[in-house]
Amino acid sequence: MQHGKYRFIAGFLAVPLAIYLMFVVWPFIQSIYYSFTDWTGLSPEFSFVGLANYQKMLSDSDFWDALGHSLLFLALLPVITIGFALFLAFMINVGGRKRKGAAVSGVRGSSTYKIVYFFPQVLSIAIVALLFQFVYNPRNGALNAGLEGVGLGSWKPNWLGDPDLALWCVMFVLFWCTVGFFVVLFSAGMSSIPNDIYEAALLDGASRFTTFFRITLPLLWDTVQSGWIYMGILALGPEAFAVVQIMTVGPGGPANATTVLPLEVYTTAFSDAQAAYATTIGVALLIVTLTFAAIVLKLGRRERLEY
Repeated sequence: MQHGKYRFIAGFLAVPLAIYLMFVVWPFIQSIYYSFTDWTGLSPEFSFVGLANYQKMLSDSDFWDALGHSLLFLALLPVITIGFALFLAFMINVGGRKRKGAAVSGVRGSSTYKIVYFFPQVLSIAIVALLFQFVYNPRNGALNAGLEGVGLGSWKPNWLGDPDLALWCVMFVLFWCTVGFFVVLFSAGMSSIPNDIYEAALLDGASRFTTFFRITLPLLWDTVQSGWIYMGILALGPEAFAVVQIMTVGPGGPANATTVLPLEVYTTAFSDAQAAYATTIGVALLIVTLTFAAIVLKLGRRERLEY
């Protein structure tokens, strides 16, 4: 009976596993192999060069600039996005005033708040980047128009043209278009926590601050950990590439102030026709992503709480 069960399971997994190996694992293996070659990507001819591409990468200032910006995204975006989303989700679900028959409740109109916060997820990242490109326009953009409206017309920064501001402008766009997803995600997790636990804590004199750190966060930790990894992947992945590619001059400017690793891979492969070297940078991006996920899983490991 057991032998037949495993055969049945293997039969169902064979086709999905084969597709996964063909379209996910095999391209990774090919990329790693091509990183040891000299290949333009425009012809089938290539030659094996060993570690030459990796040596070139370690001495490439553009790569280190892009790596630094990507690491800055990786260090700040998950912290800011997850932290703010947790705050909003807690206020929506638990931060309301006491009502009849319920010691703990969300704010009034919580469903509307969730829809408003989630709205950026409905828009394509390309549309969001284009919209904010107009917002940041130094001449007739909404942001500088707002500054002029409140009497700060003399201070009109060139948001995307200033090397000291451009990267932070891009980072804000990534924060704006992703925080709503995590608000809805954490709200779903919080709504599954029984109100009896909160009511018991409030009867014991616990404050909202205490209930968040002693009840909500521990019971929601698995979701937070998964969200942290997902946000890190977004900060290193196509969303960061799309925003920088569309919004910035160059792209990646001014003066390489907004280059990130995905953009460096793209420009190296398609603008410079150095596909093999681009795969080398891609391997470095893969290592950074896997290292980040491993660190989050290691540091976030704790005993599972059930209720």
